[in-house]
Amino acid sequence: VLRLILGDQLNHQLASLRDINIETDIVLMAEVDAEVNYVKHHKRKIAFLFAAMRHFAEALRGDGIFVVYRRLDDPENGGSLESEVKRAIAAHKISKLVVTMPGEYRLMEIMKHWQSRFGIVVDLREDDRFLCSLDKFESWADGRRQLRMDFFYRDMRRDHNILMDGGEPIGGKWNFDSDNRESPKAGMVIPPPLQFAPDGITTEVLNLVATRCVDHFGDLGDFGFAVTRQQALAVLDHFIEQRLPDFGRYQDAMLLDEPWVYHSHIGFYLNAGLLLPAEAIAAAEIAYHNGHAPLNSAEGFIRQILGWREFVRGIYWLKMPDYAEQNYLDANRPLPDFYWTADTQMNCLRQCVLETKATPMRIISKG
Repeated sequence: VLRLILGDQLNHQLASLRDINIETDIVLMAEVDAEVNYVKHHKRKIAFLFAAMRHFAEALRGDGIFVVYRRLDDPENGGSLESEVKRAIAAHKISKLVVTMPGEYRLMEIMKHWQSRFGIVVDLREDDRFLCSLDKFESWADGRRQLRMDFFYRDMRRDHNILMDGGEPIGGKWNFDSDNRESPKAGMVIPPPLQFAPDGITTEVLNLVATRCVDHFGDLGDFGFAVTRQQALAVLDHFIEQRLPDFGRYQDAMLLDEPWVYHSHIGFYLNAGLLLPAEAIAAAEIAYHNGHAPLNSAEGFIRQILGWREFVRGIYWLKMPDYAEQNYLDANRPLPDFYWTADTQMNCLRQCVLETKATPMRIISKG
């Protein structure tokens, strides 16, 4: 059995790894041009994913699993996931392919044809790291005149018993967003997010991306992202301890030269699988019950993961492929150059572009 692991599926609890037979099965992981260049991803995003993938492959090998890992600069790299799967099937006499559902419709459409194309059984499993299955979301949406996150979030709170007092929300309200709009105070000292010096594996990836992705947006300097599960868990613990207590009231605050403020800095780790949404939610809920964080902070943080993250995923799969073509505001002109260069007198926009260029984490730092 060949088990394909994608770059955003880096967790031992992944559906396609649970029943692995380490005596006979093979794991395939691949860095391929098709995924790097179908859009010009931020350099740091590529570097983070490749570094995390390589570390995860080493962790699997440490568990006794046979891993075939194709690097981007391998001269025999076929350039796409499909070509690498095809090569592995032929090389190892594979009779069955197991893969967890990808997060993109584009990839899903490719994988749907693999069984007929390769002539073997393809077991395409749902990604159950999420807390709402796609079938459940479709059932929730069926017949509703409006698909509103707030109503979905309430149902998710009830279903998973998160911040609940019997059948009612703790504190008497579902949403404490009105308490999360304080302005920053002069002289406020904000704890920095936890970062890690690149090790040898990560340094090698940074050099690779610098060479292969010259024309991509973004900078690679001062790279300090977590690239292992242990590091990602440390980042979560650090956030809960140092920044969650003030996350709520300053959730919407913006400060010059402060890209993080009190946000969690875990968006990449959730998306790549180094952290699971359920454990991030549990950590915040425990912090509230232990008196470490106020309710508006815990609820505001949990809402980003249990509410928005799950809701946006559900909408995406419910509405695709037509969703990608919708353009309600009829926007057809390209973005001005200053969205890439920051060469503008509009200081707020200039700061956002410069900080996004330096690190893509800003735009997903809520989780």
